[in-house]
Amino acid sequence: MISRFFIDRPIFANVIALMTILFGVVALDRLPVERYPSITPPTVVVSTTYPGANAQVVADTVAAPIEQQVNGVENMMYMSSTSSSDGSYALTITFEIGTNLDDAQVLVQNRMSVAEPVLPEEVRRQGITVKKQSSNILLVISLTSESKRYDPVFLSNYATLRLRDELSRVKGVGEVQIKGAGAYSMRVWTDPDKMASRQITTLDVTAALARQNVQVAAGQVGQPPNPAGQAFQLTVTTRGRLTTPAEFEEIVVKSGGNNQIVYLRDVARVELGAQNYDTFETRSGMDAANLLIFQLPGSNAMDVANRVREAMKKIEPTLPDGLEYTIPFDTTKFVSAAIHNVYQTLIEAGVLVLIVILVFLQNWRALLVPATTVPVTIIGAFSFLYVFGFSINLLTLFALILAIGIVVDDAIVIVENASHHIEQGEAPRLATIKAMNEVTGPVIAITFVLMAVFVPTAFLSGITGQMYRQFALTIAATALISAVNALSLKPAQCALWLKPAAKKSLFSRAFDTVYGPIERVYAWSIRIMLRVWPLALIVFLATAAGTGWWYQQLPTGFLPTEDEGYAIIAVQLPDGASLDRTRDVAERINKVCARFRDKGALENWFVLGGTSLLDGTAAPNGATAFVTWTDWSLRTTPEMQQQALVQALQMEFFGIQDAFIFVIVPPSIQGLGFSGGFEMKIEDREGVGLAVLQERTQAVIDAAVQRPEIAPPPAIRTTFRAGVPQVYLNIDRVKAEKMGVFISDVFAALQANLGSVYVNDFNLYGRTWQVRVQADARFRADPSLLRRLEVKNRTGGKVPLGTLLSVESQVGPLAITRYNLYPTATISGVTKPGFSSGEGLAAMEAAAEQVLPPSMGYEWTSIAFQEKRVSGEEVLVFALAVLLVYWVLAAQYESWLLPLAVILVVPLGLLGVVAGVVFRGLDNNIYTQIGVVLIIALASKNAILIVEFARELRLAGRSIRQAAAEAARLRFRPILMTSIAFILGVVPLVTATGAGAASRQALGTAVFGGMITSTVLAVFFVPVFYVVVQGLIELRNGPPVRPESVTEHFTGASENGTPVNGHTPISEAHSVVQEPPVSTAAGGWFSTVWKRLTKR
Repeated sequence: MISRFFIDRPIFANVIALMTILFGVVALDRLPVERYPSITPPTVVVSTTYPGANAQVVADTVAAPIEQQVNGVENMMYMSSTSSSDGSYALTITFEIGTNLDDAQVLVQNRMSVAEPVLPEEVRRQGITVKKQSSNILLVISLTSESKRYDPVFLSNYATLRLRDELSRVKGVGEVQIKGAGAYSMRVWTDPDKMASRQITTLDVTAALARQNVQVAAGQVGQPPNPAGQAFQLTVTTRGRLTTPAEFEEIVVKSGGNNQIVYLRDVARVELGAQNYDTFETRSGMDAANLLIFQLPGSNAMDVANRVREAMKKIEPTLPDGLEYTIPFDTTKFVSAAIHNVYQTLIEAGVLVLIVILVFLQNWRALLVPATTVPVTIIGAFSFLYVFGFSINLLTLFALILAIGIVVDDAIVIVENASHHIEQGEAPRLATIKAMNEVTGPVIAITFVLMAVFVPTAFLSGITGQMYRQFALTIAATALISAVNALSLKPAQCALWLKPAAKKSLFSRAFDTVYGPIERVYAWSIRIMLRVWPLALIVFLATAAGTGWWYQQLPTGFLPTEDEGYAIIAVQLPDGASLDRTRDVAERINKVCARFRDKGALENWFVLGGTSLLDGTAAPNGATAFVTWTDWSLRTTPEMQQQALVQALQMEFFGIQDAFIFVIVPPSIQGLGFSGGFEMKIEDREGVGLAVLQERTQAVIDAAVQRPEIAPPPAIRTTFRAGVPQVYLNIDRVKAEKMGVFISDVFAALQANLGSVYVNDFNLYGRTWQVRVQADARFRADPSLLRRLEVKNRTGGKVPLGTLLSVESQVGPLAITRYNLYPTATISGVTKPGFSSGEGLAAMEAAAEQVLPPSMGYEWTSIAFQEKRVSGEEVLVFALAVLLVYWVLAAQYESWLLPLAVILVVPLGLLGVVAGVVFRGLDNNIYTQIGVVLIIALASKNAILIVEFARELRLAGRSIRQAAAEAARLRFRPILMTSIAFILGVVPLVTATGAGAASRQALGTAVFGGMITSTVLAVFFVPVFYVVVQGLIELRNGPPVRPESVTEHFTGASENGTPVNGHTPISEAHSVVQEPPVSTAAGGWFSTVWKRLTKR
């Protein structure tokens, strides 16, 4: 026997335990810390710009050819793109989890090389980028000047020049985006009136800039080959590229007779400004430049954020006076707080478990045996995490919390059994040897069951596979360490530390006074259950069927919504609203947020004006704000919880006119969208047009809000607009041809005056910046002013545009989004309180199918896509877990039927899971399903203890029912002890608050409820299962042959046969279990089984 080896060599056993701890400590220092394992699908982003193009032009000439080539790239899940009216284009390709992102980037780049030749020349000139990118913001750094010493253009470009490059070099940073006034640009603001009076067109201005602002390579004097004896070789320099506004103003645009020269300053105003003025940024009401830090896919968020903060501390002393930086947004704060709370829960669980053990064992020496199991197993598990390539995250820590209640089980069983033998008068060493002879089989069986339940889940794919894998293998690792520890260190400790109790303490006597009647009532109840076992079976079958039906009725979900410590405010003004109107609304939002800050609810906020991160579009009538709540520890009252704060903010924003403002919570997985809830893509699959797409999308929303599951607007909304007011220029192409005007010149004049034209570059601060030409603001304020613009004809004459075009009003999209090649509109929304996300998805699907024509369809994306994809996978997981437990036990017992006595207990545990979820109003999400898998193992564990002892008692010659009843009574105390210890160890999860509380509550509730019912009901039903199953076995095979190794003192009776410590010795089992009368009501097969059972 292996345990006897370690009983004789306790130092050897201690060395193994110490090495386990040492390896765990070394691994712990090297493990990364993060919220979740790598469960965010990797993405590759393709982006470019088509200056002056509207959304439709970008969609037709850029999006279509690119996406036709990229579609179907290896391991692609889906792709989505946005074509905006500012000419920008961005395509995000989302790949399967586990895809090598470097390979994915190369594959996309290869397909882009095929699409590039058919793209417009201006797009190719601007350049096309293909980069791998994490889609979630790690943190935001905000530059502000509280004294208003620096304007937004300075702030933005200081961030560009001094911060972006430094931060981009930080290990793990994937991208640094600057949201602010824009990069420096030499802006040439033309005056069409002055140009017209001097017979100059915009094309003349751009041509002059192109000719006179050039980089010159003048060469060298005396450069070889040169005449013999050349003494000097000198570099020739001259002013080529210009650098200051004054130098640009001196550019000669036109020269004529009588020395008449028209300089650029005569027809334009030149300044060093911003490349674009389409956005504005603020932080807590002050002008700001915000740096959005994205981590590199696969990097560790906590490490990256720490490195960024350290880099900023080094940069801070170099900031000019009056310039400050803050970090108003940091997603790692949630991770740090959640991990801290889980560590605290880990300690609380450990203390509660040890208290329960002490209450039952009433012996400090006995307590030390399971107490030392916890550090050895939990710390040792970190070495397995390191080998598996895991991290310290919520899932692995949840597994360790639950493992505390599991790993002490083996030690409890051993110490309880050894103490039992010592109380019979055995010496500690002999008592331990006998105890190990009795419990080694169950310990090994339980370990194999735990491994069988959890290890197969590691082979699942996708997000659920990643989450199951980290949790399952961590539990399996602790079970393995616990088993090794139970067979090596625990026997050695029992033999050394356990001593006979000289006299029972007052507490011990009081405990026995309470526990004794409980055990006697339990034994009496078992006798009753075995007498009416047919009725017990009927009750069980009804309970199992009802539990299965009840489980199917549970609302489904993906992951619980957490209080992430921040919320997102989406702002939408009426179509056609200007950026100035958006800025006014932002000011009112700032005032509301300031009031919430004064109440202690908000810590910080920042606004990105002119852009919507929710759908990735740039629009003057949109804005996005991020508000950061104060720390979770400061928000303990109900009115300070996230849901209450979101509702309070929303009520305040209802009072702001001229804008549609809604507050949304972030998604449960960073990187899967920017908002929580669902995202549905309504697709135009047959080219019905954007107007019809908008109309049908609104119809879906209208149908959805009629259903009880869907929250009304603004909780459900779409940002898609096909009816944005636009100006249409109807150019008479025939007339233009007659008047000798090239259509291309008309387009160029429009772009240079209205959209700005990129001419060439200039150098400043060691960087290259763009020179851009655009009409001054007052000449772009009204569509009627377009008629005053002039172009040259073929003979050099001036032709007013008013003679070639008419100005008309029309409507069109501000941005066009595409999803998997189809033009789409996105519907975002959430369910009403009391309804799960699964119910919400079903309601939305029903609404879409009700109103969408055959030419249109829908798809899910982000979180909803993942939820639909994994729907039903838990059934496979549960079935696999039960099947493998059955196979392991069949191998253990060398019987195909006896494992049923263990497996049948699973529905009893599931009953508690369902009851707990319903009682707390939760849904059946991934954490609930992980809890079910754990309950399958734990319920089986308790059943194994009873069945294993009943099996040995049957081999010792007891009747089937005597064996079942006595095994249940003998195992009642350790089962009660281990189960209560585990249940109380889960309580900190059930009652969790603060960061990450929703996840802990979901998992804790499932396990807590399941463990209660699997314990309370299993101790009554498992003996019945054993009696029925063993009776069926012997009906076919006859009674078992009694091995000589089975002795009468297996159960720990004293030599004189008297009860010891409240336990009846096995020799009195016949008097304990009374034979019930044979039921004559049963006939046929049932009667035969009954007679065989009662006869034995």
